[in-house]
Amino acid sequence: MEVILLERVSRLGQMGDTVKVKDGFARNFLLPQGKALRANEANKKKFEGQRAQLEARNLERKSEAMQISEKLDGKSFIAVRSAGETGQLYGSVSTRDIAELLTAEGFSVNRNQILLNQPIKTIGLTNVAIALHPEVEVTITLNIARTADEAERQAKGETLTTAEAIYGDDINDNARPDNFFDPNAEFEGGEDNG
Repeated sequence: MEVILLERVSRLGQMGDTVKVKDGFARNFLLPQGKALRANEANKKKFEGQRAQLEARNLERKSEAMQISEKLDGKSFIAVRSAGETGQLYGSVSTRDIAELLTAEGFSVNRNQILLNQPIKTIGLTNVAIALHPEVEVTITLNIARTADEAERQAKGETLTTAEAIYGDDINDNARPDNFFDPNAEFEGGEDNG
């Protein structure tokens, strides 16, 4: 299906471009969200009549996004989650969690603006891209840790995925696995049945 784009769509084209897309993509995404019109003579005339209005609205949205991006770009946010000693989260951090985190900090960001290929499943520092506008993209740092104290340590560059890193050098000496077996001990088994 051929459509006329009413705004810039990443990996597709600029406003006013006539592009050929799959029918399902047009019917389920572009047309219902008002991002495109079917490419026929009536819609081409309608688009040309509204072009100045659409460009002005796009410019206004872009300038708003630029103002937000100046405040948001490069900021770091802390997400406290439960995780095992290896740094594996018991759940995950999804786009919804990130959107809620940013909203709590005073930024209005929808979850569909967060560009995350898959949910985050480990503790640590992760860079996350956010598309505030088709032409404005920022990157934030997400610091995922078990506690606020650990988040602070991670921000300084520590890796907290081992028991020693989590608990420090005063970890109970009896908990070290090398104390449970003696590599020099000889095997004392029963008689060989084989």
